[in-house]
Amino acid sequence: MSRQYDEHHRSVFIHEALHYLLSKQESGLYFDCTAGEGGHIRAILEATNGLSRVVGLDIDPEVLELAERNLKDFQGCFQLFNRSYVDFEDVLKQLGIAKVDGFLLDVGVSTFQLKSQGRGFSYEVDESLDMRMDPSRGMTAAEVVNSYQEKELARIIFEYGDEKRFARRIARSIVSRRPFYSTFDLVNAVKRAIPAEERYRRKKHFATRTFQAIRIEVNSELDNIERTLRRLPEYLNPGGRIVIISFHSLEDGIAKRVFREKMDSELKILTKKPIMPSEEEIELNLRARSARLRAAERI
Repeated sequence: MSRQYDEHHRSVFIHEALHYLLSKQESGLYFDCTAGEGGHIRAILEATNGLSRVVGLDIDPEVLELAERNLKDFQGCFQLFNRSYVDFEDVLKQLGIAKVDGFLLDVGVSTFQLKSQGRGFSYEVDESLDMRMDPSRGMTAAEVVNSYQEKELARIIFEYGDEKRFARRIARSIVSRRPFYSTFDLVNAVKRAIPAEERYRRKKHFATRTFQAIRIEVNSELDNIERTLRRLPEYLNPGGRIVIISFHSLEDGIAKRVFREKMDSELKILTKKPIMPSEEEIELNLRARSARLRAAERI
């Protein structure tokens, strides 16, 4: 692994995900479409006494190295692929699999990506402004902030970052200070755009929303989620489940809409409202505070 990483990722909604995902107690076939460090895969295999088979996908090749190590006790029970979840059909075909018993998606940025050096996801460290989940391809965050027009940057920051009051000011500040090369370049542009009293009033760092918005744009996250959710039901066995864990209202809104559109024709909704994290889980893992879980079952 080429990048330093000193903090482990704690998977969110472990018990809830298992409750909704495991339509069979043992010997099921499951796809973890966002394998990360392997936390949910390990939980599935432990809950089914190693009798299930799990296929894990992740767009980040480095995080899969961690998953391989973390799952070494279950060799032979899982397979990992360096592919985006939007490519799940290609992996199914490669493995000769027609149907599975469950799909799990835990969307959003991981602790590994936030904390690893050189990835540019965090506003806390001055490094290259990258933000690609697959560091080998695609447009970087630097290319987005340096090439997009002010109006488009404002839209992205407003919609994807939920930055309702200052999106236009931030976009104007970015455009006036280009070119940008590092994360601190972007942090300073945001700081210039937001009044001091507003920055101090916020519970989260003042650049959080802008960084989130640029990351979502760089990785086409919302489009990818919707495209994938619409295709998953076709590959589920009757009674098979889809579980999606999201960390943004737009992501959760996509899951809600797609599930409702497919209700009664392909899916039965198992969660009328999104499952929210308990106070205990938030205490153990602050990342869980914005998490939402939805689940549906193949009719």
